[in-house]
Amino acid sequence: MALIELASIERRFTLGDSVVHALRGVNISIEAGEYVAVIGPSGSGKSTLLNLLGLLDRADAGTYRLDGRDTTGLSPDEQAAMRSRHIGFVFQSFHLVPRLTAAENIALPMVLAGIDAAERKRSVQKALAAFGLADRAHHRPNELSGGQRQRVAIARATVMQPAVLLCDEPTGNLDRHTGQEVTHLLESLNANGVTLIVVTHDPAMAERARRQIRMEDGAVLSDSASSVGVAG
Repeated sequence: MALIELASIERRFTLGDSVVHALRGVNISIEAGEYVAVIGPSGSGKSTLLNLLGLLDRADAGTYRLDGRDTTGLSPDEQAAMRSRHIGFVFQSFHLVPRLTAAENIALPMVLAGIDAAERKRSVQKALAAFGLADRAHHRPNELSGGQRQRVAIARATVMQPAVLLCDEPTGNLDRHTGQEVTHLLESLNANGVTLIVVTHDPAMAERARRQIRMEDGAVLSDSASSVGVAG
């Protein structure tokens, strides 16, 4: 059974008098442990797809199964619970909380999940060491470099050990060298079993993925996995 299954997904937005078809008849199946790059021009539906996969949005039609569970009819609280258990997010602009230290930012998902302080401390210390941030634990985001901020963001995204890591232009705000470091870090997580799905405009990063899904006008134009097709 696939970890992620999208069947005949439709997503529409109303802008004034017009309807925008952000996703059109999308069928995608992703196995646990895959490394997938989602590519395509601006407005092709990449971010809408990522938001839907992350349970930040819901489809107007079709079904989305995550780890065998149909998410289509979940309440907002149920969606939040599934996100907490299964999904981590890494964004281009880091989305760190400015007033919190690196350690506090990493701990945030565990605080929201109600995990006790002793376990949070152990997990955060382990993450800080694993991501080379032990000497930056008490620094706030404005005291960190771009690469350090992205490492904090990745540590926060993975501290709950999610099955899926969704990345939206994770190297977009980084210089080439730092971007390569972050790419290698994400790939090491994938090598350890995390399903990695990356939205990117960077051809070099897309080529590194073992699978490329190209989107255009809300539909999957091509998919290097031959078992996946597009409806409509």
